[in-house]
Parts: sequence; C-alpha cells; structure tokens
Amino acid sequence: MNQPASSTHPNPIRCEIDLDAPGKHAGYLRLPHSVHRSAYGWLPIPIASIRNRAGPVVLVMAGNHGDEYEGQILVSQLIREIDPATVSGQLILLPMANAPAAEAGLRTSPLDGGNLNREFPGNPRGTPTQVIADFIEHRLLARADYLLDLHSGGSSLLYRGNNMLAIEPRDDEERRRLQYALRAFGLPSAFVHAENPVHAASAARRQRALSITAELGGAGTVDATLLREARHGLLHFLGAIELLHGPLVPDAPPADTRFLRVAGARHYVYAYDNGLFEPLVELGERVIEGQPAARIHFPDTPLKEPVTCVFQSAGEVVCKRVPALVRRGDCLFHLAEEVTR
Repeated sequence: MNQPASSTHPNPIRCEIDLDAPGKHAGYLRLPHSVHRSAYGWLPIPIASIRNRAGPVVLVMAGNHGDEYEGQILVSQLIREIDPATVSGQLILLPMANAPAAEAGLRTSPLDGGNLNREFPGNPRGTPTQVIADFIEHRLLARADYLLDLHSGGSSLLYRGNNMLAIEPRDDEERRRLQYALRAFGLPSAFVHAENPVHAASAARRQRALSITAELGGAGTVDATLLREARHGLLHFLGAIELLHGPLVPDAPPADTRFLRVAGARHYVYAYDNGLFEPLVELGERVIEGQPAARIHFPDTPLKEPVTCVFQSAGEVVCKRVPALVRRGDCLFHLAEEVTR
C-alpha cells in the first residue's frame, strides 16, 4: 500500500470543474500524459457534479472496468436527467473512471495493464491507473458519504440479473446502515463478502464512506430491462437518503432484496486445463458439493476424454463464464449462499 505517498506528493490530476460550486457542471479530470504523439498531452476522464443545498455527498462511479457498459450508460443518463433544483447535497459522477480502459472496451488499461479495482489506494507518482486510484480515494471519496460503484460481468462473465455486493459489516450498527442502504437500492440480490484492501469498496471504507457495488448482468452486452431496473433502484436509493426529490424518485424499490454471502474460495470453480468450456448447470440453479459443474473439451486431441470440474461447496449459481475458450486459471462459476441473519 502507498498511502503515505499521497500526503507527501500531490496528485497531478487537475479537475476542470469546481466541486464546491452549486449547480450542474461537467468536464474532465486532466491526467498529464506525455507520449510521442502528444508531448504536453493529458488524458480526459469525464466527471460531473450536481450540487445544491446541504445534504449527503454520493460518488457514483462506472467504468472502473472498461468492458462493463451498463453503469457507463446509467451514469451518463443521471448526468443529463437530474435537475440541481431537486438535489439536497451533491452527486459526483464518474461515467468512465478508468477512461483509457473504457475507451478501449477492455477490463484493464491499455496504457499500463492496470485494473483500477485492484489498485487502491493508488500512488500519485505511479502508473496512470495508480494515479487515478489515488485521486478517487483521496480527493473524491474523502468528501463522500456514499460510494455507488457500478459494475457488471464484463466481457468474460455473466451475472444472474442485477445484484449488489458489500463488504461484511464490522458491527451491528454498520450492519443496520448497510442493510437499509441495500434495501433502498433494492436490486434482487445482495452479496456480502470479505474485505479486499485494493478494491474501491475498501477505499470508501478507509474514507468513512458507505459503499455498494452493483453487478448488472454482463456478457459484454447491455440488457434494457436490467438497465431500467438498475436506474429505478439507484434513483430510489438517492430518494431514500434524502439527496434527490421530485418526480424522478420512484415510490418503492424495484425488488425485495435477498441477502446472500460469498464464502471465499469454496464458492468459485476454476479451469485447470486449456480447452473448451461446456457448462453443466445454469444461472440460478442450486448445487451441492461434488456436483459436476462443467466439462473441459480438447478438440485438438480428438481421443482425449473431457475433464469434469466439480463444485467444492453447495450454493446458488450467481455468475458464470461467457467465452467457451478457457485457459488454466479462468473462473467458470461463482456461487453464493443464503445469509442466516
């Protein structure tokens, strides 16, 4: 972790808009980037602020991974649709947080290979992705009460419908606040999981902001029904915390949220061979320990029998790999289990 660097060295990103100004403002975070084709150039990272009166501050972020498109569309819609007169507090909106990755349609940045959601707390003197992470944590999350980080399965995974993720609460009071926030967002499923210090959710926790991560479908596409449901939930959440008022706020959340837990390594199935992936179960199925999950086929060796992968735990199938071509180490399935309290 490079936390001390941020206090010693200023972040080079310059924000074109005044985050303290009332009203709606949009522009770019300018990340200096000197390359052969542009000696004095900068990378544009879109940002908007909608601020009015006193109230909570919410950072809504998409494009943390560049091949996850649902959130990028949703954040862009919010920037256009929300009237500052209906706001009590501030919305800070990042539709393409890792802009180089989003422009390329890649999970990671083509500039440095950086996975933004594995780079927190960042480094103001590091690679472009590390500099972005440092700015988000120490300049944006430092002023926020909430983080809504909008993800999806991207080009390699597909989630069952719309889901929310959150770090396991540390005490009963945090559990109460988190469950209220998740129910207010109101997507069909919410998973709690162990903390990972390099995730944006942990960056939010370090800055004393409550974080919800959304996983909205995936497979490198955009499902219109899922997008409408996610917009409904996000607007209802903003109304529930009394930041947003008026006709955009729905009367109720989109669903009654089910709470589940992701219990570490036993809830994942990985390929141990290179080949073609044949799934043997579907999203939403309940499986048991030892049940066959998939077969890996070897068409380059016609007489070779396929290898069967099995589930290491019981649970519900909430995510599966999309491309059939796999290599050793690729995730094939992801499970979750019901939360008992």
